[in-house]
Amino acid sequence: MKESEPGAEGLERAILGEDPVFNAAEVAAETGITVDQARRLWRALGFPEHGAATAFNAADTDAVRIVSELVETELIDFDLAVNMTRAVGQTMARLADWETSALLHRVEEIAAEEDDGGQGARVSAALRMFEEFSAPFEKLLVYVWRRHLAASVARVEALGANEEDLHTVQLTVGFADIVSFTALSNQISEDRIGDLVELFESRCADVVAAQRGRVIKSIGDSVLFVNDDPIRAYDTAEGIINVIGRDSRMPDVRLGLATGSVVMRLGDVFGPPVNMAARLTAVARRNRIIIDARTAELLPGDQFETRRLPGRPVRGFGIVEPLSVRRH
Repeated sequence: MKESEPGAEGLERAILGEDPVFNAAEVAAETGITVDQARRLWRALGFPEHGAATAFNAADTDAVRIVSELVETELIDFDLAVNMTRAVGQTMARLADWETSALLHRVEEIAAEEDDGGQGARVSAALRMFEEFSAPFEKLLVYVWRRHLAASVARVEALGANEEDLHTVQLTVGFADIVSFTALSNQISEDRIGDLVELFESRCADVVAAQRGRVIKSIGDSVLFVNDDPIRAYDTAEGIINVIGRDSRMPDVRLGLATGSVVMRLGDVFGPPVNMAARLTAVARRNRIIIDARTAELLPGDQFETRRLPGRPVRGFGIVEPLSVRRH
């Protein structure tokens, strides 16, 4: 066994609060679901299966029991329970990775203050950080979830969703993309590229929020956002260019906007406007905004000047005539 493993096991035990005592079959027996259902939920959370190994604790069993009882009430069916579990798992996995990365530097500082920075000191510092940080952070998680849930319900009402499909709404979709990111990532250090991506994402998120929009997802060198108002979507795109593309310390960006009917599922959006916005960034000049015809129609002519660009093939759409746009 490697020297670091006991420390890692100790940290895992401290975070989970208990040792594993059940295998998958025992979890199923305790909660009244089938072994296959228990394994589907575990996979949906994003974890590998453990076969017949003892790998689950009482908290795992309680979580499965909560899902099982929700299904029994017929509030949701099992397939929806799996989808919701998958959404929670993906969200929490990213949050956990971010939290670990963000706090690692502080853990190293505490370890250096308390000892020589060795493995034992890092484990001790990590345990201390967890003990002091976890309780308030858990309260913050619940608060933020409730706030976003209220905002999500309000959006559905405000957008006037199609009565036949409450997931379908009219939105302007924006796609912000760092220019020549692959070449850039090969030129600078890993730490520097990580800092750059984090700064890019945080600045985009701030601009999107200020314009009452919503970031759907960040994919390293790009950010996908939506807004129910095309003018605010334009202001978002212009704001991103101002805080990133015109900052000499940051790379150039390209912005694409497209408007239309999109499907909202499990925190993501799908539909032609999403694909169009992404494709438009490929034809945009550095620190410029390119829009589709529908967005151009919705931008008031007394405030905006649009210019039709030459038609060009766009994958999945055939020949498209995008438009450049700027305020008067």
